[in-house]
Amino acid sequence: MSKIVIFPLLLLLAALAAALFGALHNQLSFTVGPDYFYVIKFPQFGIENMPDRLAAAWVGVQASWWMGLFVGAPAFLFGLMTIARSNTYFAAGLGAIFLVVILTLGFAIMGLLAGMLFADHPLMDRFAVPDTGNRIEILRAALMHNASYLGGAVGAVAAFFPMVFAARTERRLNAA
Repeated sequence: MSKIVIFPLLLLLAALAAALFGALHNQLSFTVGPDYFYVIKFPQFGIENMPDRLAAAWVGVQASWWMGLFVGAPAFLFGLMTIARSNTYFAAGLGAIFLVVILTLGFAIMGLLAGMLFADHPLMDRFAVPDTGNRIEILRAALMHNASYLGGAVGAVAAFFPMVFAARTERRLNAA
């Protein structure tokens, strides 16, 4: 398969990975903060008459699929230009997707822990939270969500590492 075909395939896989991550992520965040969804996310995404868990998953898909494109495109484009072999490029792209998912998961867990430990701390009063619903639940889920987006941003940089490693390895092997 040519690298020109692999590039959009990697973008599609990154978007699917991000959508799946968002759906699963929202299952956990719904568990710790259902009011975050009832008060903020379901109205924001126009969700009505859908079972709660399915609605939370659908919000996750809609809120995150594009992150796969945003995070993956620069690294995949870099790999397209610097990696010669198609199979090496594809493997590096899959590695980048996996790395970003792991990083984002780590950041989500850190956000959840911060929410569990600090949501009722007086400093959290600085964050604007709607007057309706359980403030602590909303803050816990919001911290988890925001940390996940931060993880995705860090992942946008980290996604270059598998590409750079693959390109360097390929050059070393060709020089030998």
